[in-house]
Amino acid sequence: MTDAMHGRCRYFLTYTGVKLPLKLMTELEPAQLENRNTYFRGYFDEQDRLIGLQKMVYGEVEMEHRYTYHANGALRSVEIIDADGDRKAMKFDENGAVINTESAED
Repeated sequence: MTDAMHGRCRYFLTYTGVKLPLKLMTELEPAQLENRNTYFRGYFDEQDRLIGLQKMVYGEVEMEHRYTYHANGALRSVEIIDADGDRKAMKFDENGAVINTESAED
């Protein structure tokens, strides 16, 4: 996928919603991953905001999201990378409105 993720890593069973950033649900302990084929790794900043997530399937990253935020806490940008390396980027204003969308391939 892309460069290594930063932040505090936590593990989750699933997510909910369609609005970005995704909301990770059902936190897992690292020991619970041993026999699990699919789970999510969430990366959190010092303010406990989700700054990245990876969907793990059979030990491989299948999907990745990277988030940045405005000073007011609103989502500033998201980069979504799928299993094929295709990327989609979106930028938002401080009120949450989309101001730019672009797609690119690796």
